[in-house]
This record gives sequence, C-alpha cells and structure tokens, in this order.
Amino acid sequence: MSTGRRIVEVRDLRVSFGTPGGEVKAVRGISFDIEKGETVALVGESGSGKSVTALSILQLLPYPVARHPSGSILVDGTEMIGAPKNALRAVRGNRISMIFQEPMTSLNPLHNVERQVNEILFLHKGLGRAAARTRTLELLKMVGLAEAEQRLGALPHELSGGQRQRVMIAMALANEPDLLIADEPTTAVDVTIQAQILDLLRDLQAKLGMAMLLITHDLSVVRKMARRVHVMRAGEIVESGAVETLFTEPKHPYTRHLIAAEPKGRPAAVRPGARQVVSTENFKVWFPIKAGVLKRTVDHVRAVDGVSLSVRQGETVGVVGESGSGKTSLALGILRLISSRGPVVFSGRDIQKLRSKQLRPLRREMQIVFQDPFGSLSPRLSVGEIVGEGLGIHGIGADDKEREAMIIGALREVGLDPESRHRYPHEFSGGQRQRVSIARAMVLKPRFLVLDEPTSALDMSVQAQIVDLLRKLQRDHDLAYLFISHDLKVVRAMSHHVIVMRNGVAVEQGPAEEILDHPKEPYTKALMAAAFELEVADMGAVSQ
Repeated sequence: MSTGRRIVEVRDLRVSFGTPGGEVKAVRGISFDIEKGETVALVGESGSGKSVTALSILQLLPYPVARHPSGSILVDGTEMIGAPKNALRAVRGNRISMIFQEPMTSLNPLHNVERQVNEILFLHKGLGRAAARTRTLELLKMVGLAEAEQRLGALPHELSGGQRQRVMIAMALANEPDLLIADEPTTAVDVTIQAQILDLLRDLQAKLGMAMLLITHDLSVVRKMARRVHVMRAGEIVESGAVETLFTEPKHPYTRHLIAAEPKGRPAAVRPGARQVVSTENFKVWFPIKAGVLKRTVDHVRAVDGVSLSVRQGETVGVVGESGSGKTSLALGILRLISSRGPVVFSGRDIQKLRSKQLRPLRREMQIVFQDPFGSLSPRLSVGEIVGEGLGIHGIGADDKEREAMIIGALREVGLDPESRHRYPHEFSGGQRQRVSIARAMVLKPRFLVLDEPTSALDMSVQAQIVDLLRKLQRDHDLAYLFISHDLKVVRAMSHHVIVMRNGVAVEQGPAEEILDHPKEPYTKALMAAAFELEVADMGAVSQ
C-alpha cells in the first residue's frame, strides 16, 4: 500500500541525444512521483520515452551523448542529475534496482547463476562466499526458481525464458531495494509465464513493501499491476490518473487509441472446395543426444513427436504453446530447414525425400517471416536489396528494371513508401521492419507462408496493423498460413484452426472458436485461463 512518502520526484525532466543529424529530444518536460509501496506505470509505444525516463532515474544513459537540458530527479531528497559517482553508487542496486525486458542480453553468458547473483552480494553487502551462496539460494527460492540448488551452476542459455527472468528478479531484489524498475518484464515470455511473473512481482512487492515503476506497452499488464498510470507519447506525458479512471474514462485521443488498439476481428472464411496446400501425418523432429568418447546417440530430444496437420488455400492454422513446446521446430521441419521424419505433402507432392537441388524451385512458394525483424534483416543491405535478393536467387524478372518494379510493388502492397527501398533497416521502426520482412516473402508470390511470432516484438497498435495486413494479403492471394504465436488475442484474430502443443505433442486441435472458447484438455484450459486473466479488465484485481 502507498504510504504517501515520496521515494522519487521527477520534475520537468528533459532528455536530448546528440546525433550526426542533430539533437533528438527524447523526453520533453515530464513530471511524476512514486510513493513508497505503490506501483506506477509508464505506458506508451516504442520511442515514447519510457525507458529513457527510467534510465535517467539511475543516471544510466550514455553521457555525454545524452544530456538533460533541464529537470530534476530526487531520490529521497537527493538530486540524481549531476550527482557524484559515490552518491549514484549508493542508490544503484541498493535503493533502486532494475530488471530489463530481455534477460538473455542482460545476463553474462559466461557466468553461471550463482556467480551472477553472488557478485551483487559481494559488492553491495560484503558477504563471504558461504554466506553469499546461502543468500543466493534464498533469493532463487523466493522468486520461485524450481530446483534452485541444481540451477546454481547453470549458464543463462541453459535456462528457459521464464527461468532467466526469475534470476534477473532475484538479482534485482538482492539488496532489498525501496524501488524496483521493471522495464517490459514480461514481453518476451509466454502467456502462462507472464502471469506467473506478474503474480510473483505482486507477492514480492507486498512482502518487501517496495515500490515499483512498471514500463510497458501492454495495457492488460497495467490493469493487473498498477495503481497510477502515466501515458507517454513522443517524450511527453499526455494523460495521467488512477488506473480505474483512465481505463473507464480516458480523456486524451491517444489513450483511447491505445485502449482500442489490440487486434480484433476474425479471418475471412475459407472458400468451399479450397485445395490443400500443405499436410503431414505423424510428423517428428527428433534431435540426437550424444554421449561418450565416440559421441554415440544415447537418446533423443523429441521436439516434435507425432503431429498431424493440413493447411488449405486461404486458411490459417495457428500453433500455440509455451516456449520449448515444439512450435518452431514443427514449422522448420515442414519447410525442410531441419531434419524430420514423416511425409510433407506440398501441392500434392511429398517433398520429404527431395534433395536440396530439387527443393530449390519450391522454396519460392514456401516462405517464412521471423519474430525479430531486426535480427533477420541484414544491416548491410538496403531495403530494396533485401526485398529483391530472392528474385535474383530464383532468377525471377527479365532484367534489373523489371525486378525493381516487382520490389516497388511488394513495398506498396505492405504499406511502405517505395522510396524507402534506398534506406537501411536501422532507419525504420519495428513495425516497418516487419513490413519489410513480409515484403521480402511476398515478392516471390508464395503459396504457403510460415509466420513465426511475427507480432510478439511489436507494440499493441502496430500488432493490430500487422494482423490487418496479413489478413488482407491472405484474402488477395489465397495464401495458406502456419501462424505460430503465444499471444492468444492475435491467434484468435488470425486463425481458422488451432493446434495446441506441449512437449512436442499436439494435446488438442480443432476449429479456432472451439479450442479458444471451449477447451477440453487441462493444459489448454490453463493457457486460456492465463490469457483470460490478463485480458479481462477486472478493476477489483488492481493492486493497491
């Protein structure tokens, strides 16, 4: 509960970045407070200034590239802007801790769990090795890390996304901070893990009496977690208020836009008599486990174990499940990008035993769009070169002029200015980069498109735009989609048929409405319950 004592006071904060193209004003004169024990949310789309504001509190911005033209940040009355290093060290990690969106990039890949948590206890608490190990185990058990003692020697890549996030939370809580800054703490995890992490944060907050600054673009998370919320756009706070009031009576047009932004609607019905594009039965993707000096195969990781599916023209088959359930392995196996067993019938022909050279002509008809467009687009190629690369590989187009016309047409079709073909991926927003990825696939005129978490890294309003675009492309080209996602709102808006996977097995599948609204299997019910808990605007559940 809030006590009325202010931990943080931000007044007229401005942040500017010096760039070769001139000064960029990232934060433009914002003010807010955080009281002891309360949760305050900063909400807005990418680029709104949320994370820059949070990093300013701890003075973690890349100075002198970043600077504060004006403003004040008081932590219990101590000015942070311009504070000496020893004053900052007394606050960072002690009074205020921070957890980040992607734990895999925040944790040291070369150090095990014990060493990473111990380091904080050595530096800030001065504990000896034995005492630090005991405290580390207490923290890992506090955050609900299963088999904590066995995980002490694990490296980050050996943990799941949810486990890595729990380690990050344990590190942040090591010094029992007064304020925890949580920067998009659940964006990168599955819906069930998301619900667990949010419940964990609420429980720890109540137990430790700490305040929380929650940074997110997901309004369902704000509804569940926060007491007060500030909506940011283009570096400014455009609306503030109690969560109950803001969601029921939003005043600013941008706030209303955010609330209405989640993907809606349903895909167009599959036309009668639509031909089957892809199918498989009893499909398996097994990865060998090798041991011994001779590296003999002693067992297998059964990533996909006996899944059957079919996708028709104009149909979307959604594949849902938690990380490690086999969703992506299923897709890559069907595309013949990893080894698999079982028939893969594409356009009436089993392509499972075709050699690479025989497969190449079919590759243009079977395309994939990945989760992270920034990671899947070459930073050294212009957008025009990225989109046109497949045309050159497959020998499509009589000459450069005809290929350029195809590139321009593909960019227009996905809603991008054709002139943008001369720019590079880093010059685009996340949503624009995903449109480039879709254009790269669509320029080849595919019949089957795998969409692997194509919206999970995007803001809510951008998600809705990409979903609308994908549905339009499906209608216009009679495309067959295999749509992989852990976001059930997006799956509902895209899918005709849904397959629920767990540990490599399809535990339930059927028409989308039947699976999403009336699940039969306990695991499917658990998935739906976790998603439902976050979707529903239950104001009685809002903390504090």
